[in-house]
Amino acid sequence: MKIALLGYGKMGKTIEKLALERNHSICYKTSSEIDVEQLKQADVAIDFSIPTAAKENIITALKAQIPVISGTTGWLNHYEEVVKICEQENGTFLYASNFSLGVNLFFNLNAHLAKLMNGHKQYQVGLEEIHHTQKLDAPSGTAISLAKDIIDYSSLKDWKLVNENEESEAESIPVTAKRIENISGTHSITYSSSVDDIEIKHTAHSREGFALGAIIAAEWIKDKKGVFSMKDVLNLNNL
Repeated sequence: MKIALLGYGKMGKTIEKLALERNHSICYKTSSEIDVEQLKQADVAIDFSIPTAAKENIITALKAQIPVISGTTGWLNHYEEVVKICEQENGTFLYASNFSLGVNLFFNLNAHLAKLMNGHKQYQVGLEEIHHTQKLDAPSGTAISLAKDIIDYSSLKDWKLVNENEESEAESIPVTAKRIENISGTHSITYSSSVDDIEIKHTAHSREGFALGAIIAAEWIKDKKGVFSMKDVLNLNNL
């Protein structure tokens, strides 16, 4: 499979390394304006760029009829627009706030726990994420996805970014975001009551888990049409 890398930072380089190990080739890589003719050589494009570039990268790939997956966060106010363009172009698009296979299993665990906890109002839920200091957005896209799943299965209305030990509004999930050198990513959800705590946690050890998941998604999405998620890739929709 010939892969185009849209965004050639640390994640792009890790994807390149693992893709070559899986006998794929990198036919094009860029961190600037896309050369559409070079992009058209690819079987699939993988976007790990920056929030200000992601939307244009994805639309360019869709209009060039190249399947595209994106792991860039911080641009999701344009998500519905991109989905509409994908449908208009009869294209192929997959977005994930996190491509780690473990995180996507963790998403399902989080949703299931939220269902279980919905009837136990004595517990207050909180969410914490920790990332490296180079991460541009806060909270992380993964944290937002986790919060949205809790909201879907509870009476809570929204989430709010707070400082550590700061209380949020009664119907909001307090989300704490920390930035620490050389941390690949940690997400934890805690349900606290006066008598006990229940906590689930995912800790990434390196970028390779995210990169491998992106490559597996690219392998899966090739030759398909439509808008997909990692739940489709991992067959988690019916769990």
